[in-house]
Amino acid sequence: MPNIALILVGAAAGGLVFGIIAYILGIQYRKRKAEGILGSAEEEAKRLLNDAIKNAEAKKKETLLEAKDEIHRLRTEADKENRERRSEIQRQERRLQQKEESLDKKVENMEKKEELLQKKTKEVEDKLEEVESIKKSQFEMLERISGLTIEQAREHLLSKLETELTHEKALRLTEFEQRFKDEADEKARNILSVCIQRCAADHSSEATISVVPLPNDDMKGRIIGREGRNIRALETATGVDLIIDDTPEAITLSCFDPVRREVARLTLEKLIADGRIHPARIEEMVAKAQKEVETAIKKEGERAVLETGIHNINPEIVKLLGKLQYRTSYGQNILNHSLEVSYICGLLAAELGEDVTLARRAGLLHDLGKALDHEVEGSHIQLGVEAAKKYRESDAVIHAIHAHHGDVEAKTVIACLVQAADAVSAARPGARRENIENYIKRLEKLEEIANSFNGVKGSYAIQAGREIRIMVKPEVISDDQMILTARDIVKKIENELDYPGQVKVNVIRESRAVDYAK
Repeated sequence: MPNIALILVGAAAGGLVFGIIAYILGIQYRKRKAEGILGSAEEEAKRLLNDAIKNAEAKKKETLLEAKDEIHRLRTEADKENRERRSEIQRQERRLQQKEESLDKKVENMEKKEELLQKKTKEVEDKLEEVESIKKSQFEMLERISGLTIEQAREHLLSKLETELTHEKALRLTEFEQRFKDEADEKARNILSVCIQRCAADHSSEATISVVPLPNDDMKGRIIGREGRNIRALETATGVDLIIDDTPEAITLSCFDPVRREVARLTLEKLIADGRIHPARIEEMVAKAQKEVETAIKKEGERAVLETGIHNINPEIVKLLGKLQYRTSYGQNILNHSLEVSYICGLLAAELGEDVTLARRAGLLHDLGKALDHEVEGSHIQLGVEAAKKYRESDAVIHAIHAHHGDVEAKTVIACLVQAADAVSAARPGARRENIENYIKRLEKLEEIANSFNGVKGSYAIQAGREIRIMVKPEVISDDQMILTARDIVKKIENELDYPGQVKVNVIRESRAVDYAK
C-alpha cells in the first residue's frame, strides 16, 4: 500500500510538472504567434499608408487638372459673353443712330407740313372772308328783291316749318297710336275674355230695405205695443226704421247700414217666434242678434279668405272682410265684388306671369275701406290704406288699394291689374245700377269738358256716356289739329271724370260750300 501511494504521488507530481511545462510552452507559442501577427499588421499598415499617400497624390494631381480645365472653360465662356455683349451694344448703338436719323427726317417733314398748313389756313381764312362778303351782298340783294328783312324771313320760314312739323307730328302720332292701340286692344281683349270666361259670377242686386213676414196682422199691434213703446224700443236699440203700413202680414225695415238692418231683422224674427214682445225682451234679443251677426261676419270673412287661397292675414282684416257681406255699392254686394276682383286679378296675373297670390290678395282687399266708411269719416280708399298699414300689409297691396280708383298713379303691374279687374267687375251688365240723377250729371259733365276746348262747336254724349261726338269749327281747327284736340280732350276726361269702362271721343270736322243760284 505504501508503494502504491508513493507511485500515485510520483505520478501526480510528474503530471503536475508536465502540465507546467505544457503551459509554459503554450504561452511561448502564443507569444511568438502574436508577435508574428503584429509584425504582419504593421507591414499591412505601412502598405496601406503608402497606397493612401500614392492615391492622395494622384487625386491631388487629378483635382488640379480639373480645376485648371474649369478655370479655362469659365475664362473661355466669359470671353465669349463679353464678345456677345459688345456686339449687342454695337447693334443697339447702330439702331439708336438710325432712329435718331429717322426722327430728324420726321421733324423736318413736320416742319414742312406745318408751314404748308399755315399757308392753307391763311388761304381758307381769305376765302371765308370772301364768302362772308359774298353772303352779305347776297342777303342784301335778297332783302331788296323780297322786301323782307332777315328776321322777317326767319319768322316766315319757322312758321312754315312749324306747320309742316304739326302735320308730320299728327300723322306719326295717328300711325303709332293706331298701331299700338290695335295691338294692345287685341292682346288685352284676348286676356280679358279668357279671364272672364274662367270667372263665372252671379248677377245680384241688393236693396237698402228688408221685409219681415208676419204670421198674421195681429202681430203688428203687438210689435207696436202700448202707446208704441215696443216699436220705439226696437228702433232705438237697432237704429233701424220700422215701416208698418197696409201691406198684409209684412213689416218693412229701412236703414242704410246693412249690418244694423240685419240685426233688426234677426231680432224681429226671434221676437215673433218667441211671442213675448216687451222692451226688456227686445234688448235681450237685440244682444243675441248682434252676437249672431258678428259670428256670421267672421265666418263670411274666413270663407272669403279660404276661397281665394290667401294665408297669413290679420284676424281684424278677416272681420272687416266679413262686414263687406253687408255692404253694397249701387246694389252690388261688396264682398262678392271683392271676391270677383280677386279671381280676375289672379287670372290676369297668371296670364302675364306675375305673382298670382299677391294679385289675389290685392284684389280681395282693394275695397277694405268700405267696411269702415259708415263708422269713420273719410273716403273708402283712405280708410282702406290706413287699415292695411295698421295691420302690416305689404307695400304692394297698400299701393294697389291707394291706386285702384286713380287717386295716385299706378306704379306696379299688380295695381294696374286691380284697376282693370275692378272695372270689369263693376262695369259688367247687371252688376250695378245707377240712379237717373247721377247718370244725367255724368253726361252733362262729359259734354261740359268737351265744350271747354277752343274751337268746339257742340258735343253730344251718346250710348249712356260711353261715347261723345264733338263737332269742331273747321276754320279754327284743321285736320291735323283735330287729332291733337281729341287727345287733349281724352286726357282731361281721364283726369276729371269717374266713369265705368271707357269713353270713345269722336271728333268730327266738316267744311261746307253753300251758294245760291238766282
